Amino acid sequence: MDLPAPGGTAPGGPPTPGETVVDALPPRPPAPDGGEKPASGGILRSGAIMAVGTLASRVTGFLRTAVIVAALGTGLLANAYNTANTIPNQIYDLLLGGILTSVVVPLLVRAKERDRAYGERYEQRVFTLAVIGLGVLTVVAILCAPLFIDVLAGSYTGDQRKVAILFAQFFLPQIFFYGVGAFAGAILNTRGSFGAPMWAPVLNNLVVIAVGGAFLAITSGRIDPSSISDGQLMLLSIGTTGGIVLQTVALWPSLRRVGFRWRPRLDFQRGEIGEVGRMAGWTLLYVVATQTGLAVVTALANRAGTVADKQGLGEGYGYTPYFNGYQLFQLPYAIVGVSVITALLPRMSRFAAEGKTADVRAAFSSGLRLSSVIIMPAAALMLVLGPEITTVLFAHGNTSPADALVIARVMQMFAIALVPFSTYQLMLRVFYAHGDTRTPALVGLVSVTSNIIVAFTAYSVLDVKWIVVGIAGGFAITNIVGTLTCWLVLRRKLGGIDGRRIVGGHLKLLVAVWPLVGFAYATRTVADAAGDTANLLPALAALVVGSAGGGLLYVLFAKLMRVDEVQTAISTFTSRLPGR
Repeated sequence: MDLPAPGGTAPGGPPTPGETVVDALPPRPPAPDGGEKPASGGILRSGAIMAVGTLASRVTGFLRTAVIVAALGTGLLANAYNTANTIPNQIYDLLLGGILTSVVVPLLVRAKERDRAYGERYEQRVFTLAVIGLGVLTVVAILCAPLFIDVLAGSYTGDQRKVAILFAQFFLPQIFFYGVGAFAGAILNTRGSFGAPMWAPVLNNLVVIAVGGAFLAITSGRIDPSSISDGQLMLLSIGTTGGIVLQTVALWPSLRRVGFRWRPRLDFQRGEIGEVGRMAGWTLLYVVATQTGLAVVTALANRAGTVADKQGLGEGYGYTPYFNGYQLFQLPYAIVGVSVITALLPRMSRFAAEGKTADVRAAFSSGLRLSSVIIMPAAALMLVLGPEITTVLFAHGNTSPADALVIARVMQMFAIALVPFSTYQLMLRVFYAHGDTRTPALVGLVSVTSNIIVAFTAYSVLDVKWIVVGIAGGFAITNIVGTLTCWLVLRRKLGGIDGRRIVGGHLKLLVAVWPLVGFAYATRTVADAAGDTANLLPALAALVVGSAGGGLLYVLFAKLMRVDEVQTAISTFTSRLPGR
């Protein structure tokens, strides 16, 4: 499945389709006081298993992004393609995704815990309702494609608007397959099967990589909305949606292996649908707020691109740089944060259900400190080596080094948000673990409001070349606001939040990060002196040497600072090496 669109389920939100409420952790022996101590190693071991599939998905996902950027560039055609391809995610998240992942899946788990036979019947009923709802939603969305483009890209005119609408009409059937795939993945996870949902997106990525490569092979030079042929349009449209279809179909054999056979039924018992509705209300409010923020950001970024093009500044200052910068920013969180959250959420949910507040607090603290061990240095590398990263990934085909540099600036601004974003996401899962969807909704309203205000301010006061960078800065501010708000609320809810250990651990990591920053910056300076890092080979050399050398220094200084989580991570992963 594609990464969440910028501003969609982020900042903050219900668990994404890969994050289900299922106990991925092995049982732990009881602590002497009768409680259950969350174990860092256990979280890492469970997270590591899921992270392998996630890593493969994200790596091929960035290869996919790189190929599409090389094929389409960052101008008018790319803006039309990326805007249209964002709409299925928005519609799905708005009307079903958040409800499915944060409400329906926990209900399925609890139903099976009460009575397995009843739980399986309930599973069939909810799956049937989801399939029908997705089908109706998809048909309505296709009919409304022109309206969606006008809302998200009102600045489009002429051929660009026509091409964007055609893209949207071909991409909107993805809604159905996104939903069915998410539900299938949830069923697999509740039955202890994690492999297929983690690896299926790789198939989608490979299909789109092939489509982008074929597009490059049959074109010569940059294509714009006025010059694209019907055959080229069909290749991009059908190929992109075909990858999502394959991703979903690939889950079906695994469903059969775990014993799931879909038998359509709608014989809901009294109160079942009402239970979903009661829990879904606040979640729906939250998702509406975040999708409103995404719509505003997308519209302003598209308008900035149109203005830049009319002023003769070039095409690469619109939504596509913002979209690609967000894709890069999400990688560390997607690999580490999502894996830790997926492993940790069921543990916190169990503690919350048993009234073990101290254990919830300890699990949250452990998970946050573990994820920051990798997320903090990743953010530092993005800030220092951002231009080299985007040059290596994107400065090919129809994308120039100057276009790649715009993406780098956006990504660097997003990188400021990486630690607060990850913290915010994990905090929200504490509320979900308690069955509280109201608080995340209210916090989300505050965060999204700040995001919209900053986005409008950036559009109004910044030079057109810097608008999308300023909008990304709004995302950083939004997550800082959300983190601070959640921190204050959680302190009251949990009777404290283990703040001394969390702040102390992060301060140690911050000290350990500075040698990484210094080494990476020095490497970049030397590489730039030897050969312009706007070119591929010097940029690649700076990226490889700066990341590897800086990473080793970071680990060394973290161990000297006695950051326990670093040693735990090293021990966990080295124990899985051959011969250990």
